[in-house]
Amino acid sequence: MDWEPVWLATWETLVMTGVSLFFTVLIGLPLGILLFLTSRGQWLQSRALYGVLSVATNVLRSVPFIILLIVMIPITLKLVGTSLGVRGTIPPLVVAAAPFFARLTENVLRELDRGMIEACHAMGANTRQIVCFAILPEAFTGLIGAVTVTAIMLVGYSAMSGVIGGGGLGDLAVRFGYQRFQTEVMVVTVAILVFMVQVLQFLGDRLVQRMDHK
Repeated sequence: MDWEPVWLATWETLVMTGVSLFFTVLIGLPLGILLFLTSRGQWLQSRALYGVLSVATNVLRSVPFIILLIVMIPITLKLVGTSLGVRGTIPPLVVAAAPFFARLTENVLRELDRGMIEACHAMGANTRQIVCFAILPEAFTGLIGAVTVTAIMLVGYSAMSGVIGGGGLGDLAVRFGYQRFQTEVMVVTVAILVFMVQVLQFLGDRLVQRMDHK
């Protein structure tokens, strides 16, 4: 078996996952914080804003990723100039993962001690100070777990993008393992994907344990 395409596809999968994860956190974290702050019982409670954000988040989360890949082709073309390969896969990955990460962030923040937030209010802290210096540091361990779960999901989604020529291990598995009946390629790609997931989970768990210890 020619291993060069395998290593190239592995690198493409890592790039897709890493870049998509970066933009997912960049978009999903503020969205999750806003969902938390505007939810019922919080000091920025807004039924209208929370309702709009919640519906939009739920709609994007409910669309199957393979359909989202196809629906977003015109948007992806305008954003990055192509709907194929690594560049063409990143926008749909971000759109699929950001709402998911936002919900995870909201759930993590809901588990925080409400007394800490009330104490910050009592000391006269504003919203930015409470979020940056109280909520986020306190929720950091939970957010690491959320990032880990999201990264693992992105690995799976990046492989799924191979169905429409998205590049990476999924594309390799479809073109060689499925269309050309090269079973060994399919086995190797699956093994590499499983290994990636195991490594991500291990690193995430170790980091959470380390932060909890501190």
